[in-house]
Amino acid sequence: MNFHQLNQQDIAHLTAFCPSYHLAEETEIMFSYSKDYTEDLSFVPEIVLKPANSSEISQVLKYCDLHNISVTPRGAGTGLSGGALPVKGGVLLSTERLNAIIEIDEDNLQVTTEPGVITEVLQNAVKEKGLFYPPDPASKGSCFIGGNIAENSGGPKAVKYGVVKDYVLNLEMVLPSGEIIWTGANVLKNATGYNLTQLIVGSEGTLGIVTKIVLRLIPHPKFDALLLVPFNKFSDAAKAVSAIFKAGITPSAMELMERDAIIMAQQFIEDYSLELSDTTEAHLLIEVDGNNDSVLMDDMETIFKTLEKFDCREVLMADSEAQKTNLWRLRRVVGEAVKKQSIYKEEDTVVPRAALPELLEAVKRIGEEYGFRSVCYGHAGDGNLHINILKDNLSDEFWNTELSKAIRLLFQEVKRLGGTISGEHGIGLVQKEYMDIMFNKTQIDLMKGIKNAFDPNGIMNPGKIWV
Repeated sequence: MNFHQLNQQDIAHLTAFCPSYHLAEETEIMFSYSKDYTEDLSFVPEIVLKPANSSEISQVLKYCDLHNISVTPRGAGTGLSGGALPVKGGVLLSTERLNAIIEIDEDNLQVTTEPGVITEVLQNAVKEKGLFYPPDPASKGSCFIGGNIAENSGGPKAVKYGVVKDYVLNLEMVLPSGEIIWTGANVLKNATGYNLTQLIVGSEGTLGIVTKIVLRLIPHPKFDALLLVPFNKFSDAAKAVSAIFKAGITPSAMELMERDAIIMAQQFIEDYSLELSDTTEAHLLIEVDGNNDSVLMDDMETIFKTLEKFDCREVLMADSEAQKTNLWRLRRVVGEAVKKQSIYKEEDTVVPRAALPELLEAVKRIGEEYGFRSVCYGHAGDGNLHINILKDNLSDEFWNTELSKAIRLLFQEVKRLGGTISGEHGIGLVQKEYMDIMFNKTQIDLMKGIKNAFDPNGIMNPGKIWV
């Protein structure tokens, strides 16, 4: 689809609606908005607008819809599937100025927030009230709540507490036409009409722009305990995940890191206090939480007994808050650490957790067949494995042509195992060519029909999800 290129008249109108902006000739600033965390991709927009409220967004979208100008919504730019990249030029609309926590409702355990609030900032604000917003992606210290809504983010706590969709009650959003609507109601039960709220969660900014968010909260757990478990065999680490659940324990987090992931993370933060045996192939980071310390200790005892069935080395139990923080930091920097090593592609596969051993075997088998190195880690408790494929010394020709064949083969294995090709990063730009693996024509046509109902002129985040 061809979009109208901005002229001086368009710029005059758009900047009258929204006085905070940058133009393409401001090279350094515009380059920073041309990228997110997806590989080494870069697309420079024609203009960056920074609206301060839904009214300004409404005027911008109404004008763009009328004049066939593409609009790419952007949060903090921490995405990993290219969802915030302005691949068609046009307007990049940043939500960074919509950064207020509007209300924390302690009686109803809800918070109303704007989309530009950093996830960890919101978590800390509600924690001061004794409340808990569990979704915690690795980038929680920089990512925006709005971006989490767009991608239906998860994170380590998803295994016990669920993902973003499980906490969203209601959304204010601006449609591509400029009309402002609420998608639901601020209630815990709602069987009134189609569930527009849940349709918008995970829609990757292709249906409109969210401007206010009402989230459900829960009481904050009082206690937690954290274990780091080294395994001599990667397969044993994966098998131990299901065994712990079968033993009756639901951890608040269960993270898998293969050996290279741990090594790269330690190099990245220049902290080598964690000693690795030559025979260790993988680690599980296991957390339990709750409101009764003695119950947690019973859970730990059950976990220790379960681990005795596997080939694991001495278990490290964090004995202080500082040690817990350091272990979590090691896990959270893995993505950045891998990126520092090489250009890479990150696949966000998810399978039923009992199928993790088969998935890991398939990843390594396909890597050997095609000659690439992979580093695997992720949320083992819910079967969500992040597979980082490193370019290293592979040729550009292989990287740009042949590798997609290997990824397609990998995704076919994921489908065979009962999984899907994205658990929390979204489809965006880089995974859209593989959607035919997961859906037939009827399913795809239904979803495209939804897109057309919201955005008949196709201006909203074009080039994403669908080829």
